[in-house]
Amino acid sequence: MGRHVVVGAGQVGSGLAESLAGAGHEVVVVTRSGAGPQVPGVTRVAADAADADRLGAVAKGADALYNCANPQYHRWAQDWPPVAGAMLTAAERSGAVLVTLGNLYGYGPVDGPITEDLPLAATGTKGRVRATMWTDALAAHQAGRVRVTEVRGSDFFGPGMSDQSIFGDRFIGPILSGKPVRVPGALDQPHSMTYLPDVARALATAAVDERAWGRAWHIPTAPALTVRQMAERLAALAGAPAPRLSTVPHWMLRAAGLVVPLLRELEETRYQFVRPFVVDSSAFETTFGVAPTPSDEVFKETIAWWRATR
Repeated sequence: MGRHVVVGAGQVGSGLAESLAGAGHEVVVVTRSGAGPQVPGVTRVAADAADADRLGAVAKGADALYNCANPQYHRWAQDWPPVAGAMLTAAERSGAVLVTLGNLYGYGPVDGPITEDLPLAATGTKGRVRATMWTDALAAHQAGRVRVTEVRGSDFFGPGMSDQSIFGDRFIGPILSGKPVRVPGALDQPHSMTYLPDVARALATAAVDERAWGRAWHIPTAPALTVRQMAERLAALAGAPAPRLSTVPHWMLRAAGLVVPLLRELEETRYQFVRPFVVDSSAFETTFGVAPTPSDEVFKETIAWWRATR
């Protein structure tokens, strides 16, 4: 069994820590407040993820260091660079493999399925931040200073997901209760959703399999569905009425963004919700022999979790 240090205790970090501890590993969860899962095998530590010295001390003797941090959405440009730099330094000093939870922002708008060999061509602020994080880490890996990998997913979905998710409270709740749903995007464009337990499994796999190191991977993700298809299948499996869907006008989102920072930041990634946004995860699936959880299972587990926690 190994020693694993997880930075962040949000929708991914907590699930990853619990999964690793359940497999018998020694797990340390690092957050600014010292919060995290209160389960056997998990030690919680209060530390600033931007403090390389403190983080390096915590990571001493670790097999893997996971970057599952989640700065406030509207502060990525300010908060991500120091955190990413400290994580890279801590991994180099400790000898731990640095496993970063990434996303698809760095590619920018893409025609066709999104694959890992596409250029990181984003021009928006958040996309460039994520692209720079990876290019800096990869350069350190190629220089022989550290071992790194990054696993990237689409919008997260499933038990434990954030209530800030576009497909969270404002989507599932109304569908299961038979109320109207307003979606900030197109209803009939395919959009990939990445299941949270699949995210944890991919992170854990990439940390210990040297075939993963030195490149980025897409987390196993089920075939993309449209928002309408997702809503209809959720309702059917839950025994709820047929969903009543409508789209939030773009002008309304822009107006709301003047006073709500989160909505203002969504403008940069609006393309993901008004045109096809399809992830190709075949490289990870083929290399590591891991398949994504089937969509119906994803929906059933999410419905059960939702009802148990509301």
